[in-house]
Amino acid sequence: MQMKKVYLDNAATTKCDKRVVETMMPFFTEKYAVASSEFSHSPGIDAKDALDNARSVIADKIGAETEEVVFTSGGTESNNTAIKATAIANRKKGNHIITCSTEHRSVLESVRSLEKQGFEITVLPVSGTGLVSPDDLKSAITRKTILVSIQMVNQETGIIQDIASIGKICRETGVVFHTDAVLGYCRLPINVEEYQIDLLSITAHKMHGPKGVGAIYVRNGLGIPKWMDGGYNEFNKRGGTENVAGVVGFAKATELIEPNEIKQIERLRRRLYEGIKKNLEYVKVNGAMERSVPTILNVSFKYVEGESVLLHLDMRGIAVITGSACFSRSLEPSYVLKTMGLSHEDAHGSIRFSFSRFNTDSEIDYVVDSVRDVVKKLREISPIGPHK
Repeated sequence: MQMKKVYLDNAATTKCDKRVVETMMPFFTEKYAVASSEFSHSPGIDAKDALDNARSVIADKIGAETEEVVFTSGGTESNNTAIKATAIANRKKGNHIITCSTEHRSVLESVRSLEKQGFEITVLPVSGTGLVSPDDLKSAITRKTILVSIQMVNQETGIIQDIASIGKICRETGVVFHTDAVLGYCRLPINVEEYQIDLLSITAHKMHGPKGVGAIYVRNGLGIPKWMDGGYNEFNKRGGTENVAGVVGFAKATELIEPNEIKQIERLRRRLYEGIKKNLEYVKVNGAMERSVPTILNVSFKYVEGESVLLHLDMRGIAVITGSACFSRSLEPSYVLKTMGLSHEDAHGSIRFSFSRFNTDSEIDYVVDSVRDVVKKLREISPIGPHK
């Protein structure tokens, strides 16, 4: 079998689209003035116009007003800001924050840092498919609750939370609702008014934009304080020189996403899963395909170690990721899969495949054949299994 190069780790980051790069280039070499110089000279006006136009594109995509979109360095900053700034702004009202056990580390570590400062934290459990129960959320809210932070899409399984129900509960109880929509943005329809979202985090590099730029939606009237001191940039919310080139690329990447692309990616995901199931026994989807974004497929292969599968696939030119402990800084397997109830064995045997517009049918067929060969060979030498 001739080796191909296949990148299926798009939930970690994506290839920056050439059209995005071309759109950004003038802002490195020609239109390089800072946007805050708009009152000083024409190049500054050009930069400010580009910034405003990009902000409008992103605001329209989520049903927001332009002044409600504040640019950041990425999803991690947006998540940190949403949680910590809200906590500071509302400390006199209460000190209770609710999140869930499968959140991205930038959310979980943010609430843990606040816990050390005296805030009370409730971490909701999830079902076997990774869903938060709206009833559990209702029961957890108290008079002291000031913030709920529940992700839109999980970074490992792709599971989509019931954001509409969660937003409704939060609005009815007067609690600020934040969602990490990094892996949902441009993959799912998002309307912040319809879903009653107060704060929303997004980033560019998960959908073929550049790294180092993201945004946070802040609902008008929310009143969270400035979180980075400096100038009056970003509506006096975040000081510092705006990344105009990155922001322009972010907007271009947003414009390039089309419904047909999402359908194509879903077709590729189904092709991969059906090919694997046809060739191998003891394969389990982690989560639920009908309840997850088309860009992610997380599968456990019984009787093999995920890191062994990953390394053998890498030798065949296939880039994926595993939930095995050997590929994290912890000695434990994926906390996401563990909290969903997976055994150590199944969590260790998990592989996340994540897709993009650049993947092809021939690549998927190559991966199917490679996974079949690798898993069968590893099972033959495994000391455990149904035939041992």
